[in-house]
Amino acid sequence: MPVEPFESTASLTSDIFYDILRRLDGPTLASAACVCAAFCSISKEETLWENACSSVWPSTNSEDVKSLISSIGGFRKFYADCFPLIVNKEVTEYQWDDYLDFPEEWNEAEYYGDTDELESISPSDFVSIVDIRYKDKTICSKVLWGIPNANGFNGWFYSCPFRIDLLNYAARENDSEEEVTLSVSDGLPSIASMERERKDGKLWRELRDGLRLSWIVVNKNVKQAANLASWCPLSGQRHWPTEKDFLVRFGSVLPAKDILPCQVVECNLIMKFRVIQTEGEGAETTLKLTELSMQLEDMEGAHVNGRNSLLILKEALSCRRSKNYSEVLESCHLYSKVQSELKEVKMRNENRLDRLCILSGIAAFITFCYYIL
Repeated sequence: MPVEPFESTASLTSDIFYDILRRLDGPTLASAACVCAAFCSISKEETLWENACSSVWPSTNSEDVKSLISSIGGFRKFYADCFPLIVNKEVTEYQWDDYLDFPEEWNEAEYYGDTDELESISPSDFVSIVDIRYKDKTICSKVLWGIPNANGFNGWFYSCPFRIDLLNYAARENDSEEEVTLSVSDGLPSIASMERERKDGKLWRELRDGLRLSWIVVNKNVKQAANLASWCPLSGQRHWPTEKDFLVRFGSVLPAKDILPCQVVECNLIMKFRVIQTEGEGAETTLKLTELSMQLEDMEGAHVNGRNSLLILKEALSCRRSKNYSEVLESCHLYSKVQSELKEVKMRNENRLDRLCILSGIAAFITFCYYIL
């Protein structure tokens, strides 16, 4: 029986090519574009990248977010900007001695940045697109338009510590107000009591290992976007501030050159869950999301004010990124290491000063006694 010759890829219709490519995720779709000219041409279709964005960030499914993404360059550009994570390895360039000199060398105008540049940045230009996953299942998708409570130039927002608490604000009037919870049906392990959890930590390990966070910030004015989250948790703390609370921290290291003396800051994204039910209470183990917030902190752990935060967020949208997650983690761990070293140096300097004050007091007391006697 004669075997029919295999048809070449040139004989395949573009519809079949399209059907093949639409089943791929973003990274595979980008790789497929390098295979042949036909794949390269079809991979530029916005609908393919819209599907890729929707699979990673379900919050992009709403019509207002789709219009936003189209206005800043389309879904292909959006995916290219937000899928890689921010990497900043310039932390080691700044030494403690130099850091101490900055506040004395900079005048007020230099410390707080260029006023003209700040006037060109409006809090309403920023949009936060946030998605939380637990074991590949989306448990929360929110969109926040603008920065809450930031109306009025030179108001309290620009001088007070910058903070966005996403759960306290509705993204749109039709945004769901339902509580975000995790239970055994979502893949959580059941626990009999908090005392048992305190001993074995099984619930905490499952929560920390299964959570994924994406916090994309878009600036409508400059038409740029970036993902400020680390995707996986950087650290966490269980049973804090109460025994039923679990705190998980995500984030990234952002450049602050010519904005702050420390030249780099840490973007802290805090997610906090509370145990509201356990097996011992006659119901399945359930956690409730009680906090989802963003703060910027400098090397000393001080919160950055609203004025400088706007400048930093704008610069962060154009900084270096990488698809290599190990490189992203290395960047964050390098910042933590340098920060710990700076704190140790500061503590040693303070201890020396304390000892000097004590010795000076003893010497003064001895001198006083000598003249009295």
